[in-house]
Amino acid sequence: MAHIDLGVDEKQFPGISGPMRYRPETAKPLNELAEVLLRAPHPLPAGERELIAAYVSGRNECNFCCSSHSAFAAAQLDEGMTLVDQVRADLDSAPISAKLRALLRIAGAVQISGRNVTPELVADARAQGATDLEIHDTVLIAAAFCMYNRYVDGLGTFAPVGPDAYAETTRRIIEAGYGSSAPVRPTS
Repeated sequence: MAHIDLGVDEKQFPGISGPMRYRPETAKPLNELAEVLLRAPHPLPAGERELIAAYVSGRNECNFCCSSHSAFAAAQLDEGMTLVDQVRADLDSAPISAKLRALLRIAGAVQISGRNVTPELVADARAQGATDLEIHDTVLIAAAFCMYNRYVDGLGTFAPVGPDAYAETTRRIIEAGYGSSAPVRPTS
């Protein structure tokens, strides 16, 4: 049970969806940021950007965000959940491009502290073909997901478990995007 009364059934509105329904004024910009970072036209495919979000969320031990963004990434990557699991288990041996590996290393550094992003990490990403936009957005995705993770876990929200727990949300996010179900202030 969440630390505060969100005014919703947490099983129906798990993780971040409960707090977003509780406070639609803050949900709107948070959803808009997620939409721009994870779904808007970009040189990095949406599946790879979702993988960055899942990777950071896993490192932060945020079960809801890690599970949901892993599902969103898997649905948009040809290799599916197998690849997501490989990246999360061992970044160094995962079968991904050198560029994505370098960007995920930057994301991992941000997860610890923004100051852990070194000139060497950036130079390696550039050497692997990453553009300044891709490096910028990797840092911003990682930073944003540290915030989202702390939002979800700081309120103690419910995180469903199991392979099918995120299927409907995955379908909705891929078809309609973040913020596709308009938050409503609960009635007391």
